[in-house]
Amino acid sequence: MSMLHKRAPLSPTAVPPASSTVRRRFNLARLKENALAYVFLAPSLLFFGTFLLYPMLKSIYLSFHLTDPRGRIAAYVGLDNFKSLFLSEALWSGLAVTGQFALLTVPTGIVLGLLMSALAHAKLRGIRIFQFIFSLPLAVSVSTASVIWMMLFHPTMGMFNYFLSLAGIPSVQWLTDPSWALLSIAVMTIWMNSGFNFIVLLSGLQGISEDIYDSAKIDGSGPIRTFIRLVMPLLSPTIFFLFVVSVINSLQAFGQIHILTKGGPAGSTEVLVYSIYKEAFVNYQFGTGSAISIVLFLIILLLTLIQFIYVEKKVHYQ
Repeated sequence: MSMLHKRAPLSPTAVPPASSTVRRRFNLARLKENALAYVFLAPSLLFFGTFLLYPMLKSIYLSFHLTDPRGRIAAYVGLDNFKSLFLSEALWSGLAVTGQFALLTVPTGIVLGLLMSALAHAKLRGIRIFQFIFSLPLAVSVSTASVIWMMLFHPTMGMFNYFLSLAGIPSVQWLTDPSWALLSIAVMTIWMNSGFNFIVLLSGLQGISEDIYDSAKIDGSGPIRTFIRLVMPLLSPTIFFLFVVSVINSLQAFGQIHILTKGGPAGSTEVLVYSIYKEAFVNYQFGTGSAISIVLFLIILLLTLIQFIYVEKKVHYQ
């Protein structure tokens, strides 16, 4: 028998000390890693709790109460704020205006961003200048953009009516005519969102491999057919993301409406967010304003769920 076989077997009690030491070190390392993760998450959690969670819970609380002009609770009214809200024409009018605004801005904004990104994706000399110009609206604030477009929409000194006069067309009251006001704000919003749409879609196009374009050329596919049959399916996750974000942003539009028309004329641009502002900070009806905000939150949540349940099925993931 060899010396190896003659050696006494290791005692089972000899292993646990080393194993337990390794286990303690592993648990300590994992504890440090979790603590570091919570430290990094703390600012986001603090921001979320302070500016999102607390206002939402406060709005739910206020929606069941009547308040005085200073915002103090006057009485508990249960669901009366919601009942009076659903019986008023203002809610349904605001819903109709909000829906029209979303239909005007979301599809047009995505198509415009797609065209701009497709043009800027071409490998031409000096194309970066156009990429800079196309992305420039992203750097302009809502207030600045509203002032610029207010000057463009001006009935006598505005550029749009000047071009119409050159063509012999009567001037248009862009912001004071109820039939034109919502369309005018929608055009301004599409321009304002075009920079973000362009950058997102251009990054999606740049993420598609050049081998796909080369294979399409070898197969004899033209540029339009390649774009529709190959590029669009590969770009569908980006378009879906942009669609969800654009719908949410269109339902939350406020700044440009407040500066340009203040919900007028005759309520033609009074979207739901502006109704919340008017009820809470003009009429000092914080309970009713909170009830409208809860309704708007539920609408956005429902639309987002529908998009993820039904629209996402059309998305092609690689």
